[in-house]
Amino acid sequence: MNRAETEAPPESPPLARRIVQEDGVVVEHENFQGDYRLLRLQAPAITPLVQPGQFLHLKAPHAAESLLRRPFSIYQAADGVVSILYKDIGRGTRAMTFLRPGETLNLLGPLGTGYPLEDRGTFPVLVAGGYGMAALYLLAKRHPNRGIAFFGGATPGDILCVPEFEALGWEVRVTTIDGGLGMQGKVTVAIDAWLAEIDETVRPEFYACGPNAMLKAVGDHALARDALAWLSMDRNMGCGVGACLTCVQKLHTEEGGWTWARVCREGPVFETRRILWDEEKAT
Repeated sequence: MNRAETEAPPESPPLARRIVQEDGVVVEHENFQGDYRLLRLQAPAITPLVQPGQFLHLKAPHAAESLLRRPFSIYQAADGVVSILYKDIGRGTRAMTFLRPGETLNLLGPLGTGYPLEDRGTFPVLVAGGYGMAALYLLAKRHPNRGIAFFGGATPGDILCVPEFEALGWEVRVTTIDGGLGMQGKVTVAIDAWLAEIDETVRPEFYACGPNAMLKAVGDHALARDALAWLSMDRNMGCGVGACLTCVQKLHTEEGGWTWARVCREGPVFETRRILWDEEKAT
């Protein structure tokens, strides 16, 4: 019998209870790679509270027509400075491109429940697509063990932070849909190749961030190997604090039923056995 038959789905790490609203001061804002930009903000109250996998809700200036805050995964957090990587994809992020050092923007965070950092004697496997590479950096830095990271993107320009992860001691394998960098295909192609290489005594534990289709594929790989997979769910958010119920996700319960969870509060990180995917039948 496998883990799924004998054990209840693992719970996510404890919810971070302290949330701070703070005016962050821009200390650096520059091009990072291609269309991606790095924004570093002095936020001495928020920064020490940040755990891997959590996010910030930003209210940017120069965006009067945008009423809602914007959620951003936290890339780095140290010495009173928190950093995000972002891409200009709409009115809110376009307004952010005009930010200059010395300007301020209101921050709410850290929000959500992040990745666990327990040493279970497993081999950590990071899987990221697009922005997920930045979202996993803090986990890679703070995890007690070093392992392997799989980065997938449509083109070489979508692959971020490889030198940064390698500098932390992680092996990085890359896939691109167009074949311009690394193996050609989806990120699961590289995962399949690696799983075929390793000794059966290796116990992988997956940590993933990216599009939901990728997350489900990673979860399926983990289930097939009776391994844990911690997935950062990709859902549109409104308030970011669990009040508006915009980002709800169905989860399995220990009793065999299902319940709703708020991705911005109880998530975004859930273990794959807890997730009830849209195509599954809720009982």
